[in-house]
Amino acid sequence: MAVLPFAFFIAYGVMSIPSGLLIEKFQEKPVMVAAFAVAFVGSSMLALYPNYLTAIWSLFLIGSGMAMLQVAINPLLREAGGEEHYAFNATVAQLVFGSASFLSPLVYSSLVRNLESRSADSNLLITTLSRVVPDDIPWISLYWLFAVIALLMIGIVSVSRIPKVERKAEEQVGAFTTHMGLLKNPTVILFFLGIFTYVGLEQGIANWMSQFLNTYHGYDPQTTGARAVAWFWGFMTIGGIAGIVLLKLIDSKIVLVFFTIAAIISFTAALFLSGPVARIAFPLVGFFSAVMYPVIFSLALNSVAEHHGSFSGILVSAIIGGAVVPLIVGGLGDLFGLRGGMLFLYLTMGFILSIGFWAKPLIPNVTIASRKKEAV
Repeated sequence: MAVLPFAFFIAYGVMSIPSGLLIEKFQEKPVMVAAFAVAFVGSSMLALYPNYLTAIWSLFLIGSGMAMLQVAINPLLREAGGEEHYAFNATVAQLVFGSASFLSPLVYSSLVRNLESRSADSNLLITTLSRVVPDDIPWISLYWLFAVIALLMIGIVSVSRIPKVERKAEEQVGAFTTHMGLLKNPTVILFFLGIFTYVGLEQGIANWMSQFLNTYHGYDPQTTGARAVAWFWGFMTIGGIAGIVLLKLIDSKIVLVFFTIAAIISFTAALFLSGPVARIAFPLVGFFSAVMYPVIFSLALNSVAEHHGSFSGILVSAIIGGAVVPLIVGGLGDLFGLRGGMLFLYLTMGFILSIGFWAKPLIPNVTIASRKKEAV
């Protein structure tokens, strides 16, 4: 089971730095169009030829497209908002991501349920999908939906006006020697591990939550499990809203420390208390993890004085943690049971917690108090 998310997230390790080099040569817009084209090919491949091998290649291609998008969008976000507001703006972006992730499992559950009980009076979407989706694998309908969305995005991005990002020398993705120099910097390695452990935590919970609820509490993964996953992302959206407010009031390191401690408490309740508690506690981990990625990423970029483009590419490649950590959890789960395997996630949360104590950003996030101080 863990091999499929591995195929998706390994693409980040493979494509992040090459994507940065492509952006240097062709700019953001062509790379974004190419990213959606790659995602379209990946989605169509699995939709047309559903089997295990094409699933692996499909998820790798979709992951490659998402890696290209993320590397392309980061400079645009920095250009639009400014470095000192990056933690705030990145949290807004995380809010949008959480909203879409919240809807996805609900869409999946609805499609599967309606296709399994397809009838003559079904709506146009279900009727159309029923013609191309085999009866025994209704979940493949989601990839037909992905393919259509990717195709629409190719058209939208193609006709949209995307601003050209004028990079300073230190914002450009550097040569091989620049990357090697950065990788010798302990701060770079520590923040790489920060992104690695965060995405590993996020995916470790999202990928195994439904099976945990089924294994230990008997909940149906297609309904209750899918809803719990949806609420994990939904609570992440709500947590993003809370983070947007708090980051305007409190230093980002303090926000990271308190939200991580709360995530550890919620995760403990999910693992060791009753089924009804676990159904709430798992999604609450999503609420408290909402600020982790944007805060870690902004602390990282604001902790080095130069080569931010190269550093950003290294950080995005750390998203490969979403492939490695769920695989470790699954492997440990085979040996010690799924609860025992998920204990590994305490290590990821412990490292994230430590960032709030050792990070020393050169540019702190702007708060209302710091703005008033500057005005005086």
